[in-house]
Amino acid sequence: MSISRKWVFPILRLVILAVIAAALVKLAFLGGFGGGASDAAVPTGAVSDPTIQVEEGSIANDVVLDATIEADPAVPVRATLDGVVRKVMVSAGQAVAPTTPVLTIRSETPNPDGTTSIRTITVTAGAAGTLSALPVLVGQTVSIGDAIAQVAPSSFSVAASIPAAQQYRLLNKPTDGSTAITGGPAPFTCTGLTISTPLAGADATTTGGSAGSGPGTGGATGSSGGTATVRCAVPAGVTVFAGLAAKLTIDGGKAENVLVVPTTAVDGAAGSGTVYLPGVGGASPAKQAVTLGLTDGVRVQITGGLKKGDTILQFVPGAPAPGPTDGAVVMGGVGG
Repeated sequence: MSISRKWVFPILRLVILAVIAAALVKLAFLGGFGGGASDAAVPTGAVSDPTIQVEEGSIANDVVLDATIEADPAVPVRATLDGVVRKVMVSAGQAVAPTTPVLTIRSETPNPDGTTSIRTITVTAGAAGTLSALPVLVGQTVSIGDAIAQVAPSSFSVAASIPAAQQYRLLNKPTDGSTAITGGPAPFTCTGLTISTPLAGADATTTGGSAGSGPGTGGATGSSGGTATVRCAVPAGVTVFAGLAAKLTIDGGKAENVLVVPTTAVDGAAGSGTVYLPGVGGASPAKQAVTLGLTDGVRVQITGGLKKGDTILQFVPGAPAPGPTDGAVVMGGVGG
């Protein structure tokens, strides 16, 4: 018994520890007990493009723009006769009606027989509002077309800028919009909505100013850089002030129970586009032409080229990956 304790048991313990140490070394450095190099990890999955199915839904194509309340531009009062100012009947700051006399002009024209033809006319305001400027004096010579006064109307408009690409969403040419003024009255409908882009050189064609014709007239002039101006009239019964911030919502149309897909799946945004069908057996995706209807900036209506349940790629191949704010546009809402 003493021999076992002295020699056998210690030797057995050393053998067991050696076996454990060898097993740990194999697990740590040789990758297990059951194989060699053929057991190395290899990919077992395949990379595939995400797909979506064409589904039915509803689109509310509401375009929401940051807007400003602006006083309507002054209307110029122009001379209609070459001559000399004989009398001024009003003063700056006075309220006028379209028929209010502003001044008289006298013209003296020599005749062939040596006599002189004398003509005197009265120029009226031509518009209602406040006479904001009257830069002429009695005795001053004026010519036809000269701006002899300015009438500032008491009306206001809602004005906003809209990028050219967003105009595709308003091809139905709406005539009004809903306006919500920050800290102001309840939302109201502004009428006579127009979308305009000044023609090249338009700012240089007038002197004295006219509605929306150039700098200093009070009108929104827009830009030749792809941005147009949206304007609509504030109703007479709504109290507003120039400079107020507002949100202008324009109804670009609604469509219910129509085929819709994400805009990320379509190459194109208005009228026509292309979607991509998944490739079969490792083949490249196949192009499919489609016709497009309304869009809200997140989804787009498919009016032809696909049917409900068709599977297409969720993203156009090669298109930049959508950013964190892509699709989160304010302009529109989606139902269904």
